Parts: sequence; C-alpha cells; structure tokens
Amino acid sequence: MTTVILLRHGRSTANTGGVLAGWTPGVELDETGQAQARAVGERLAKVPLAAVVSSPLERCRQTAAAVLAGRDLEPATDDRLGEARYGDWTGRPLEELAKEPLWKVVQQHPSAAVFPGPEGEGLAHTQARAVAAVREWNARLGPDAVWLACSHGDVIKAVLADALGLHLDQFQRIVVDPASLSVVSYTETRPFVARINDTGGDVAALLPPPGEGRRGTDSDAVVGGGAGATA
Repeated sequence: MTTVILLRHGRSTANTGGVLAGWTPGVELDETGQAQARAVGERLAKVPLAAVVSSPLERCRQTAAAVLAGRDLEPATDDRLGEARYGDWTGRPLEELAKEPLWKVVQQHPSAAVFPGPEGEGLAHTQARAVAAVREWNARLGPDAVWLACSHGDVIKAVLADALGLHLDQFQRIVVDPASLSVVSYTETRPFVARINDTGGDVAALLPPPGEGRRGTDSDAVVGGGAGATA
C-alpha cells in the first residue's frame, strides 16, 4: 500500500489578490502562506517521507521546501502536478471571470471545460496527467512508501475525485484549502481516501507502527481519518 499526502501550497499573493494565477511566473507565498508552510512542515516533521514531489511553480516549491527542512531528501518536481493551464484566463480577476459563459461550465460540467487560447487545456486533461503522475510515483517508490505531493487546489481535487470514484463533474464539491492535507492510500484493488482538507490536528496515523521501519500491507495499516481530519 503506497500512501500519498496531497498538500496544497500555502496562501499566495494571487489568492489574496483574487486573481487566477495559473502558470504565471513569480507568484509566491504571502506572509500568511509562509507561516502556513512552516506550520505544516512542523506537523509532518516526524512522518518518514520517501519523497517530496512538487509542482514546478514557485508557491508550491516554497511550501515543499518547508516540509523538506531538516530532512535528508532532495526536492523533486513534476510538471504534471502543476496548476491547470487556464490559457487566456491566466492572470485575470476571478470576479471578472465569473461573468464569462465558460465559468458555469467549469462549475457545473467541468469535464467539458476547455480553457481558451493556445495554452489552455481541458480539466479532464489536468486530471489525467495528475493521476498518472501520482500512480507513476507510487510505482517508483514502492508499496510501503509514504510520500508527499505538493500541488494546487484544482489538481488535488481532481486526484481526489478519481480516488473516490467520482466523475470529474463532481469535483467542485470537494474543498481543498491552502496548506491543507489530503491523504490517499493506494492498494492493488482500490484507493482509500483517509483525509480531505485536513488543516490541523494529529498526524500520528501516518507514522509507521512501533517497532516497524516501514508501513505494513494489511488492512489495519490503512490510514484512519484521525482527530484532525475534516471533510
């Protein structure tokens, strides 16, 4: 059973500015986001991670760096964990975008949404590449690994929808706040979603059992919701 911790980046300057950042370069964590990143790094300090893999965008790399602090791990990046490519919507105010006809499609029928412009992609493609990345890293790291993927709200929601067996059209029902943790354990038969939008509390369930250096593979090893899990 391979367990991935899906971490959304901390609050960014685009979040506070109400702008759809997408792949805009130079969007960084604001002061609150930096504090959130440090706090989540401290929460996870005792969790043995096989890898920390980040979106290549600065706000995710900054958040991942806080998790890597004090660990003997090299950071890794994967473009497939990058933000959805919003095309011509990139950099525009959310208040303005909410008036576009496509906005209702994104909210109500996202599997059909394709963002405008030569750089735009469909949300179905965003989901496919992100799920492929998670599953490839699972295979690379092995069945006993616990690893962390630092990504973006829509990307994490899309991965969670896949793990929950939900059609992509339902992914807008999932909430993923800045610096939140969501946890999925993958087995040969199915994924188990253990946490969604966890923003505080105990992470002891992510630690190996006492006396074991690696996670077991029996059903009792499936990560529970824990006292800090929220939905």
